[in-house]
Amino acid sequence: MTDGVIEYFYSAHSAYAYLGAWELQRIADDAGWRIDHRPIDLNPVIDATSGDAFGSRSPAHEDYFFGRDMFRWAEVRDLPMIRHRPTYHDNALALPNGMIIAAGPDADALSRTILQIHWRDDANIADEPTLRRAADSLGLDGAALIEAAQSDPVQAQHTTNTREAIQRSVFGSPTYFVRGDMFYGQDRLDLVARAIAKPFAP
Repeated sequence: MTDGVIEYFYSAHSAYAYLGAWELQRIADDAGWRIDHRPIDLNPVIDATSGDAFGSRSPAHEDYFFGRDMFRWAEVRDLPMIRHRPTYHDNALALPNGMIIAAGPDADALSRTILQIHWRDDANIADEPTLRRAADSLGLDGAALIEAAQSDPVQAQHTTNTREAIQRSVFGSPTYFVRGDMFYGQDRLDLVARAIAKPFAP
């Protein structure tokens, strides 16, 4: 259990991580808490819990998420969002996830930017020039972050995050932990805020 820290397990292409990112930051700032970014490889996490990846879900299920629910939340959160499944949604995430890990104290801003260019601009977040420009736009050293993202220590941390998510029964993105208590989905952020102020009974 970690007091003063919201543990945040998610993937860099997660629609609901995008939709909750600014609200999560507001909650953390209001509480004076820190966000511990724990980007994960989502597919093995879903496989470990016998969940269904989006590619194997029914057309009705996908139509609901990509055709209605996300856009309701985008309206609620006042966030721009493309009206289709992102073109590059199935690309590997080791690089963008690794950049977020490598960013350290700058992970808050970089994470939101990567999520946003994927869901607002339909950008390819597995593309090095795209990610470099995203980091540079924040005043960060994009080239250095890309190099660090591909390093053995950062990719080892990515693997560790994924294994820990499986061990802690994470089954989707985003998942938040407050003092060890798990909350799945950005629609649970009100509960995250409440748990910070007053932990729920065990």
